[in-house]
Amino acid sequence: MSQIPIRIGIIGAGGIVKQRHLPGLAKIDGCQVVAVHNRRKENAEAVAAEWKIPHVVDTPQAVWGRDDINAVLIGTTPYLHRDFTLASLDAGKHVFCQARMARNVAEARDMLKAAEAHPHLVAMLCPPPHVMPGEKFVQNMLDAGELGELRMVRLHHLTAGWLSPDAPFHWRGSRELSGYNVLAMGIYNEILNRWVGPARNVSASGKVFTHHRKNTETGASEEVLVPDTVVATGELENGAHYVYTFCAVAPFGRGDSIEIYGTRGALFYDVKRQEIRVGKVGQDEEAQPVPIPADVRGEWRVEADFVAAIRGKTPVSPDFKEGVTYMNFVEGVGRSLEQGQRIDLPLP
Repeated sequence: MSQIPIRIGIIGAGGIVKQRHLPGLAKIDGCQVVAVHNRRKENAEAVAAEWKIPHVVDTPQAVWGRDDINAVLIGTTPYLHRDFTLASLDAGKHVFCQARMARNVAEARDMLKAAEAHPHLVAMLCPPPHVMPGEKFVQNMLDAGELGELRMVRLHHLTAGWLSPDAPFHWRGSRELSGYNVLAMGIYNEILNRWVGPARNVSASGKVFTHHRKNTETGASEEVLVPDTVVATGELENGAHYVYTFCAVAPFGRGDSIEIYGTRGALFYDVKRQEIRVGKVGQDEEAQPVPIPADVRGEWRVEADFVAAIRGKTPVSPDFKEGVTYMNFVEGVGRSLEQGQRIDLPLP
């Protein structure tokens, strides 16, 4: 298996596919992108010309239906992830699915069930790059109990991306296309699930400040149904409390940061600067900068990890079970907003 050639078909050639996945795949020995499909054929043709992809196909079915492809990379918006994943797995193809996993828990569970029905195939989700440099370092510190028993976890995601009412409509503002996903909620919940564990319950409040935006593709005014800001709070399974803030209407926001407080110390992760500060109770008057050791510093190697998993060299991570866990939280937040009450997790 270690020498198996990897022949990939791509469905959806958007920004992350062009900026990260195609450059990453091009560096891997024995790996070739054979075909590409995109909703706009001219975009697929441009990508194919730039990356020397031999086939531009007219339909998604023409990707997973090819005999010369053994893996499918799904780079579309979330509303297509479930159907394309199930069809690709049923066609005997390994699947790499772009984040967020799905629109809701039901779709995510369907994807997990399909993956479990094809255990010989790799089904992997795209991990977030946000804390890749320090993720293993923080994980090791938490696993070693250096912060003691956790008491509070805080996350701040503050941007001004949707501050202007003149900002154009984006598919992320559409319930039909993105489902319960809000801003970077799924991304950071995936990270924090690994670090501090999943939530036991969630209470959320949120608001849409600009209710209609212009769709630059169609010229029409589109209703925005996904909140511009959400605050989610509750209890983690380990007993700690959490407060997660997601806001896209914050001018001069301080960016993204994670704060973890325990009985023996605290950790602060500045995502923009990739800086970590740690303070220990009884040792430090304030948190001190801690460099990420070179031997555990992470980097983007997502495509190589996917290929290595197919070749049997590394475990699949993140897998669809992790995706179902963060989709439980994402939909739990959405249900709390809809019902105005606390939601217990995981969802039934």
